[in-house]
Amino acid sequence: MTSSSRHADNGLRLFPFRGVRYVPERIGSLAAVTSPPYDVVVRPDGLLHLESADPHNIVRLILPQADTPAARNEKAAATLSDWLSDGILAADPEAALYVYEQRKGAVLQRGLIGALALSTPEEGVVLPHEDVMADIVADRAALMRTTAVNFEPLLLTYRSGGGATGTADTAGAGAVIERTITGPPLLATTTEDGFSHRLWAVTDPAEITEAQADLADRQALIADGHHRWATYLRLRGEHPGPGPWGYGLVLLIDTVHYPLQVRAIHRVLRRLPVHEALTALDGAFQVRTIDALPEALAALTDAAAEGNTFLLAGDGRFHLIDRPSEELLARTVPTDHPAAWQTLDATVLHHTLLDKVWSVPDAPEHIAYIHATDAAVEQAERHGGTAVLMHPVREEVVRELARQGVTMPRKSTSFGPKPATGLVLRSLTID
Repeated sequence: MTSSSRHADNGLRLFPFRGVRYVPERIGSLAAVTSPPYDVVVRPDGLLHLESADPHNIVRLILPQADTPAARNEKAAATLSDWLSDGILAADPEAALYVYEQRKGAVLQRGLIGALALSTPEEGVVLPHEDVMADIVADRAALMRTTAVNFEPLLLTYRSGGGATGTADTAGAGAVIERTITGPPLLATTTEDGFSHRLWAVTDPAEITEAQADLADRQALIADGHHRWATYLRLRGEHPGPGPWGYGLVLLIDTVHYPLQVRAIHRVLRRLPVHEALTALDGAFQVRTIDALPEALAALTDAAAEGNTFLLAGDGRFHLIDRPSEELLARTVPTDHPAAWQTLDATVLHHTLLDKVWSVPDAPEHIAYIHATDAAVEQAERHGGTAVLMHPVREEVVRELARQGVTMPRKSTSFGPKPATGLVLRSLTID
């Protein structure tokens, strides 16, 4: 179903809310209190780095540290309460939609942050494209249940009927965004990754109505935040009826005007040494060893055009594996999905390599999901495991599978740039 065919009562319903934000006078710097999304923080090194950056860094709320899960969540709730009482965080005086901009070099992304009415996949309004892990959903739900806050917006993409990238809409959400950015922002900062961030509040009722009307017949793809979306739905089920739990914090990006970047999410197989992984591949894949990472990544890109390919790392070198045995694929890849799903690298990795060739359980103690290439290689080398470096999936493949209701293997894609965490929160207890 295309967005243009949707009925206005069954499209995206985005609402203003009173954002909770850091009070600039009460913190060292806004950049020092922000964080990447919780699942991008590399633990423990990245966690310690953020905690030491500022005593009020948002990581103390999204990844609290204590001996038990319950204690962690209670600690986050207590910290949040203290920061609100002390004026470190404060709610904006009136409800708003927020225009959010990220910029780094040639990369420019703008979108709208708001409270989105939740919907199920069957309704076809918000389209997931990846499976989720039950333990992560349970963890995020417990934190959100205890704190009653949406800490991080999901990244959702939609496609307007607008013109080419860089052209301005004359009406609708895109026009509201472009008009809003001509005024002074609520905040502006540059984080250590080099991205500049600016945020504006849209409070004019006419502007909000214009944006809402434009979105009302559109559907969105979850680009980042499948576990948070599943968490929203679980908690809505625990709080039936009208109320704040029927909405979730999202960032909506129109990829007609602001195309996202798509990167792979790598795996670190904690208990599988590289030499054992290579030995098990005998006759199943072709293997070529490359000494340097830049050349290895270039080879991965070239080989990806011909079929399933991966880079294995962790022993100081890089091993390109490609041209899998057709007999092996036929025996291990399920055939009850579309061909585009069957040929995904993530499908072959999980069903062929992890399940059959390497017999690695899909559990946190065996597999870590790492976004940054260097971090994945470093973790594998440090712990004697194997990093499996992936090539990204094209966005059009992701969107088409989602429209067919087909989910990809978990952690198959990384869309970006991702919104910084800590710029605006949504409390479920503040009207």
